[in-house]
Amino acid sequence: MSSPLSTASLTSHVVPVEAGAHAVSAHWLGDVACLTLADGQVAFIREGAATHVPAHPDSAILAAAADSSRIVTGGDDGRVVETRSDGTSAEIAKAPGGGWLDALALHSDGSVAYSSGRNVVARDAKGRERTFQAPTTARGLAFAPKGYRLAVAHYNGVSLWYPNLDKEADPLAWKGSHIDVTWSLDGRFVVTTMQENALHGWRLQPDRGHMRMSGYPGKVRSLAWSGDGNWLATGGAEAAIVWPFDSKEGPTGKPPRECGVRPARVSRVSFHPKAPVLAIGYEDGCILLVRFTDAAELLVRPAVAGSGITALAWDGRGGRLLFGCADGQAGVLTLPA
Repeated sequence: MSSPLSTASLTSHVVPVEAGAHAVSAHWLGDVACLTLADGQVAFIREGAATHVPAHPDSAILAAAADSSRIVTGGDDGRVVETRSDGTSAEIAKAPGGGWLDALALHSDGSVAYSSGRNVVARDAKGRERTFQAPTTARGLAFAPKGYRLAVAHYNGVSLWYPNLDKEADPLAWKGSHIDVTWSLDGRFVVTTMQENALHGWRLQPDRGHMRMSGYPGKVRSLAWSGDGNWLATGGAEAAIVWPFDSKEGPTGKPPRECGVRPARVSRVSFHPKAPVLAIGYEDGCILLVRFTDAAELLVRPAVAGSGITALAWDGRGGRLLFGCADGQAGVLTLPA
C-alpha cells in the first residue's frame, strides 16, 4: 500500500458537517459515516450533510457499538436500540429493572451484550438471552476476538464470562475501579482503563501475569489497536501514549512511544486500519495524523475553542476519517490519492 500521507496539511481535504449536538461516538456502516449524539439522535452523514434519526427521543445516548450494517445504542431510558443506515430504528431490548445502560458490545456473529448496574445480558444472533450478575456495577464490556466469551470490567478486576457454558465466570483480579475493557486482536491480552490515571492488563497465556501501565496525567478514555495488533494507542496525556504488544510479554519492561506531543490533552485516538498511521484528537479541537515510520505529523484540523474532539473513526478501507466534537461540529477527511 502506498503512503496515504502526501501533503504537509490535510485541512483542505476536510468537509465540515453540522452534527447538531455533542458527539458520543463515531462509526462507519460500510461507506456511511455515522455519529451518535448526546441528545439521543443518530446522525448519518452523506455529502457534507447530516440526517438525524431519533433513536432515543427525550433521552441521552450513553453507550454505542457498531458493525458494518447497524449501530446499537443504549440510553438513560434503559432501551437498547438498533439503527440501520436506511434510517430504520427499532428497540431490541430493555435494561433489566428499568435502569440506564452502562455499556454495550457487539460480536462479529451478530450477538450483542449490554449492562445496567450489576446485570449483564448477552443476546445472541437468534435472540436468545443469557444473564450474568457482576460482583459490582459492570462498567465495560468487550467480546473476545474468537469464541463466544465476554470480558466484563468492574470494581477490583474483570470477569471473563462464557454465556453458553454453565460455569462460573473466570476472574481477573486487580484492586481498583476498572472502567473500559479491550482484548488484543490475538486474544492473548485483556486491558482495562482505570478510575485512577492508569491502565491495567493481564497476559492470559502463559502465566496470567499483570501489566501495569501508569504515569498518565489524566484519565484514559480512548483506546485503539493498530491493524496488526502490535500497538495499543491511548489518550489521557499531552501526547498519544502507544504501548508495544508485539511480544509474548506485552509492554512489560518496555517504554511506550509518545506521538503528537502538544499543549493539549489527547481525547480520542484511532489507528488507520491498514497503514502505520494514528489519528489523534485533542481536547482543544485539533486533529493530527502521525505516521509511525518517520514520526511525520500532518494537520487535519486546527484547534477550535470549545470544540474538543469527542469521536473519531476511520472507515474500513482507511480512505476517510470521521470526527465529531463537543459543540456539535463534525467533519470527514478524505485522504488524497
